[in-house]
Amino acid sequence: MAVVALLTVGFAPAVSGAFSHAQSAAPPSSPKTKAIPPPEARVDINHASAEELAKVPGLTPSWAGRIVRFRPYRTKQDLLDHGVLPSDVYDRIKDYIVAHRNEQ
Repeated sequence: MAVVALLTVGFAPAVSGAFSHAQSAAPPSSPKTKAIPPPEARVDINHASAEELAKVPGLTPSWAGRIVRFRPYRTKQDLLDHGVLPSDVYDRIKDYIVAHRNEQ
């Protein structure tokens, strides 16, 4: 009888461990993906006003003012290359902006 009790006690944690592992192995939930606007809906950093730029998700009015102050830009990458924005701000807004060089 002692052997049966020992086997039962020794077996119970292994079974409960297997169930808890199966529950924790669920696939992770997918992160929220942000909707990237089509190119024609992006804000032009060479021609938009500070108020229009401030509406870009992740861009504050003070960062928008810096973008206006240091114009013109050949590409949106110039915002990083010329020190206008830090990389974390640029990474938040890069999908929402474009740099057109022609008059609009």
